[in-house]
Amino acid sequence: MKVTAILCTYNRCASLKKTLDSLAVSKAPSAIDWQVLVVDNNSKDDTRAVAESFAAREPARFRYLFEPRQGKSYALNSGIAAAEAADVLAFVDDDVVVEPEWLGNLVAPLVDTAWSGTGGKILPEASFHSPAWLRFEASDTLAPLAMFDQGDEACELKTTPFGTNMAFRRELFARYGGFRIDLGPQPGSEIRNEDTEFGTRVLAGGERLWYVPTAVVYHAVPAKRATQAYFLKWWFDKARADVREEGALPSRGWRIGGVPLVLFRRFVRWGILFAFSTNPGRRFYCKTKVWSLCGTIRERFTQARNGRSGQDAALGSLKNPPVLK
Repeated sequence: MKVTAILCTYNRCASLKKTLDSLAVSKAPSAIDWQVLVVDNNSKDDTRAVAESFAAREPARFRYLFEPRQGKSYALNSGIAAAEAADVLAFVDDDVVVEPEWLGNLVAPLVDTAWSGTGGKILPEASFHSPAWLRFEASDTLAPLAMFDQGDEACELKTTPFGTNMAFRRELFARYGGFRIDLGPQPGSEIRNEDTEFGTRVLAGGERLWYVPTAVVYHAVPAKRATQAYFLKWWFDKARADVREEGALPSRGWRIGGVPLVLFRRFVRWGILFAFSTNPGRRFYCKTKVWSLCGTIRERFTQARNGRSGQDAALGSLKNPPVLK
């Protein structure tokens, strides 16, 4: 089985080197022929020099590709098109450290044709300590830090894996198209969801995904991310991305400026819960709900003003999926 791990990067040459160092000592069964494709999304730092140094040392294991169009989805789709010899495409980011068995464990279930894709466990780096305002028992508490932990038992996934630790059969991209270019980080926008939107599309098509708890990566948590400001902005942008993914609402029910009244009622409810919560974790959780609803209302208003849905905006990216040779 030929496997290409696609790693898109932008102006993170230092953390990129750490990621590539961990990938360089990967251990995989001999039946898995693997390679890492570094897609440089128009970086201005030493990214190219770092990536090419690995390619020079181990040309069979590392390749470098430059994608000038700014935006992670452009980089992802270019990587998919370039990995034409691969049977399976794995995805990893430039701010993680992988365990040596990561890649082999992640793709091993795909030997069984019953599975179309896999997702692994994403944990915070060992030095991370959750602040008091973040300590609340909810499954999505650490979502802004891109953590994904479905437990220690392998099982079928009913939710979508995250982009820094997932793999799919390459044929799925011919069948379902590429990553949406109206989603994913790009200049002036941190709206994401490009990874989970693709996973949602695949699941909706009847494909089956498998969770691999032994495929582990450790995600860096910079100090600027472990702040309330970062979390609130992430939830605001995540809500906007969800609206774009969902598309236009049916034209029924009471609205203000194109925004359903129910969203304003939810805003008031969570605002009251936030105001009267005394537990720091519970209080901040309520605050994230308020910010998320602000993002939803903002994007619904923008939809109504522009007269187009999130699905309409996506058509440009799905009309031109990666070219599979």
